[in-house]
Amino acid sequence: MSSVTHAIGRRKTSVARVFMKEGGGSITINNRDYKEYFSTGTLRYKVEQPLSTLELLGNFDIKVNVEGGGINGQAEAVRLGISRILCEINADNRKLLKPEGLLTRDPRMVERKKFGQKKARKKFQFSKR
Repeated sequence: MSSVTHAIGRRKTSVARVFMKEGGGSITINNRDYKEYFSTGTLRYKVEQPLSTLELLGNFDIKVNVEGGGINGQAEAVRLGISRILCEINADNRKLLKPEGLLTRDPRMVERKKFGQKKARKKFQFSKR
């Protein structure tokens, strides 16, 4: 697998385009090192999770373009993109990633605000008299 493999991961309004090829293990997000881009350990763990589950940390060079949403949604979008590529490379990886929930696209989105209401579900204050 010397060629570059591509996949898309999404979460809320974040979209991550992930490009992976065999290499030394560098992970670049928006032309910055992922440890610089994701400041907290929790977010870094989310990005590394599919690779560490399969014990492939350090085997692939990963380049990611991610946009939209917040930092947490972006980390989870990157995680889904990486997981999808690992399944594309080797179908046996699916058996290990699926039980961890790494291949599930989280469908939860922000509910739209309705007219005549303050927010999506909150109403304006009602006064009977």
